[in-house]
Amino acid sequence: MNQPTCQPLGLSPSFGFGDRLGLATPGHIASLHRAGNGVLPIFAQQSIREMTRTHRSAQKVMDDALCSVKSSGYTGPMGADADHLKTPQDIETTAAAGFCFFTLDPSGDVDTNAGSYDNATLDEKFARLSSETAKRTEKYRGKSIKLPTGTTINFDEPTLKRAAVKYGRAIDLAVSLGKHADSVMSKLNRPFEIELSVDETPEPTTPAEHYIIADQCRQSGLNLISLAPRFVGDFEKGVDFKGDLKALEKNLADHAAIAEMLGPYKLSLHSGSDKLSVYPLLARATKGKWHVKTAGTSYLEALRAVAQHDADFFRHVVTFSRQRYEADRATYHVSAELATTPSPEEIKDARKLVKIYLEEWCDVSAGKGMTAPGRQILHTTFGSVVTDPKIAPQFFSILREHPQTYAAVLDEHFTRHLTALHKGM
Repeated sequence: MNQPTCQPLGLSPSFGFGDRLGLATPGHIASLHRAGNGVLPIFAQQSIREMTRTHRSAQKVMDDALCSVKSSGYTGPMGADADHLKTPQDIETTAAAGFCFFTLDPSGDVDTNAGSYDNATLDEKFARLSSETAKRTEKYRGKSIKLPTGTTINFDEPTLKRAAVKYGRAIDLAVSLGKHADSVMSKLNRPFEIELSVDETPEPTTPAEHYIIADQCRQSGLNLISLAPRFVGDFEKGVDFKGDLKALEKNLADHAAIAEMLGPYKLSLHSGSDKLSVYPLLARATKGKWHVKTAGTSYLEALRAVAQHDADFFRHVVTFSRQRYEADRATYHVSAELATTPSPEEIKDARKLVKIYLEEWCDVSAGKGMTAPGRQILHTTFGSVVTDPKIAPQFFSILREHPQTYAAVLDEHFTRHLTALHKGM
């Protein structure tokens, strides 16, 4: 069998499985075969932040994925996502390892407070922008665009200034990183794709902001295959969507209309793990031009497999994760509090412990959302678990001794994901 390789996937619907352990790809492939709905996979997907936390290199991520692909006999097209890249060095490192889908993340240059500035502060911040960045607003001034959804985007002065202050520097960085990716991949003589991530902000990306971001990227020669806005509602780690699904459906339709108008390019859903209620809405709004990223949910399924073979060790992992949670949650969007979930010492029954930490959902906010505090506690502490010198050896030993168990739980889990996406196609 020839050595498998990764390739750009174009506008086809695509799913990033995300494997933080290097052991999940067989289960991912099994779910892809079972769902059989034409979705193209990305098996090698990891951010620089995740690589740092798991002590893996870009080359290791790629090698683990391709080895599993070859042994599993998968021969279809597949991409490889170098996720959340922030520097030219990130691009060079991942390109050298064989990645061909670069997710640019200029979030460090987004002014996340722009939405709350009063007019005086907004004017002051706008005046501090470079003349080139400020000039970008001129082509939109006074114009309006009516989307097919019925939404009208009005580019009035406050809207333009707020968009420039919030995203101006981020657009500059994204364009610069995109040009660097083009230079690197041209030297390697390999095709590639660019995704832009602007989702890691406390406030949703407005249709006007989306339009300006994408149009400015296009005008600068940065051709996007996908863009990840910050949608309305909450997309917390490890749980389903929290918010008004009707409002999200309208929001998705507006963003999809802009993507079609300025691209076309795909809408990308980050923190996509376990968002089963959202998937049909995304697939329907985009008419199949979508990308979904998951990662942490495969780690949670690894813990489910571990619990089936060593309940005592699973209990130990839960205790350790609770100790690490407050420190590890800092860079993740989660709402779980330790006080809302009983400690393992309070739960004698092993099956109940698994249910509370991997399955149990609690209604919150008078029915406006759902949360699973146990899942979030385990989800955000993955890096500490898989690198701890006392815990990691036993954790990986159990998974390697029982690969069929891990593959089976992943197959079942991701078949639900892919089936939910298929409902909207």
